[in-house]
This record gives sequence, C-alpha cells and structure tokens, in this order.
Amino acid sequence: MAEPQPSFDATTYKNAQREQWNKDGAAWRRWNPTLDRWYGGATRQMLGLARIQPNQRILDIAAGAGEPAVSAAERVGAGGCVLATDISEGIVELALQVPQERGLEQIEARAMDGEKLALPDAGFDVVLCRLGLMYMPQPVTALREWRRALKTGGRVAVLVFSTPDRIPWGAMPASIIRRRAQRSAPAQGQPGPFSLGSPGVLQDVFRDAGFADAEVHAVSVPHRATRAAEYVRVAREAFGAFNAMMAHLPAAERDSVWNEVEDAMRHFESPDGFEVPGECLVGAATKCS
Repeated sequence: MAEPQPSFDATTYKNAQREQWNKDGAAWRRWNPTLDRWYGGATRQMLGLARIQPNQRILDIAAGAGEPAVSAAERVGAGGCVLATDISEGIVELALQVPQERGLEQIEARAMDGEKLALPDAGFDVVLCRLGLMYMPQPVTALREWRRALKTGGRVAVLVFSTPDRIPWGAMPASIIRRRAQRSAPAQGQPGPFSLGSPGVLQDVFRDAGFADAEVHAVSVPHRATRAAEYVRVAREAFGAFNAMMAHLPAAERDSVWNEVEDAMRHFESPDGFEVPGECLVGAATKCS
C-alpha cells in the first residue's frame, strides 16, 4: 500500500523540480533528436495556434533544452526576439547551445520561475509553454503572470499531456514506479503530468486567468523506437518526473523498477518495431484587454 503523502508544499516541490532538471537536463538535450520526432508535430501545431509573425517578441516558459525556442526564433527571424526561461539554471545554459550552433542570435535565456516572472508588463507578443504548465503548482497564477507580460491582443499557446488512459507511454511506467516507490498519485489540484488533461480543465484555466477565445485540440503523439529497451533508455535518462518519483530508492531498486517497466512496455513491440500511442492537448487563447 502506498505511503501517505505529506501535505503539499509548493516551495519544496519547486526546489525538487529545479534539482531534478539540473541533473537530467543534459540527457534531455542529448536526446533532443528523438524527442523532436516524438513531439515535433504537436509542437508545430502549438506554434501555429500561437500565430507567430516575423519581428515579434516571444516568451518561452519552461523552455527545456532548445525547443520550442529555436523553432519560434526561426519564425520571428533576425528582427524578432525569443526569451527562453526555465526554473532550472542548468537547463537554461543547455538551451543556448542549439541557437549558438545555428547562429540564432535572437534567442536569449534566463533562469526564472514561470509563476513569478521577473519581467515588465506588456513586453511580449506571444507566450509559449511546451509540456510545462501541468507541472506548475498554480497554473492559473502562472497564466495570469503570462497574461501580464503579454501585449493586448497577444497570444498564449501551450502543450500539455492528456489523461492517463490516452497516454500509455506515460501512465504505464508511472503506475509501476508509484507502486514500487510506494508513492500515491498527485491529489486533485496538485501538479502532475495529467493534471490538465481532463476535458474542459485547460479551457477553465485559460478563462480563470482572464484570457478569451480559448481553443483546445487533441493531438496524437505516439512514441516510436526500434524496441522497448530504446524507449525505456530515453525515459530513464531524460524524463525527470519519473526519476523524481523514485529518487529515494537505492540504485539497485531503481534498476529493478526500470527492468519491470521495460518488461511491461514490450507489449507494444511488433515485427515492425516499437510504437506506443499517446495524446497531448494543444491550447491557445488571446489577451483581449
């Protein structure tokens, strides 16, 4: 039986997130080509809903190690600007490597809490957040901050995970890890990978933050690899949320957990390779005043 979880403390949670991504950020950067294959289509849909134009100023929240900041920078061109932010100082440094390699001088990066932006009012045309909002303790507070940073008429566009039943590549490993680590699923209202995936939740968050004309669309995000072991290697090295759930376990026990995850994920192997279905939600809204 899972152990009772201590009362949720946002500061402790954020510190743990920062430490985990300072640790796992390099692996996320290393696996960027694979992650771009998995999330590239959904990212392009998010950028399309953002309606990015040349010469705009873009704010990327929870930017990770390069995307979607790089794709946004290519869309705004040399006359625009992209500020990539993340709570992890280590991953912010990594986020600059790709634009430096490509000569994209219009990208800047700063460590920053997405719920408390150290930025002036009305300085950006678009705010982006790919796979970050659902991990924030107060998503409405975060979106209100992003709205403050937007110009009137500006757009916010986000990508979040759907519900567990539609994401076996996330839900199956999470279930095994929670059982072995004796961790309960996040309580309702607490941050977690599936916290914004239920029908209507993302629309409500946009509305409560003061945005208008919200739209949310489901997008298929299958994960493909040569075999289950390859998928598990990516998850083991780059998915900080999984690692955080069992950080308290001895190394040998963590190895055993990942072996069980790999055994379970072999269900999705076939003669053609490994493919596990999944779904994300892409949403956008406008600051009207």
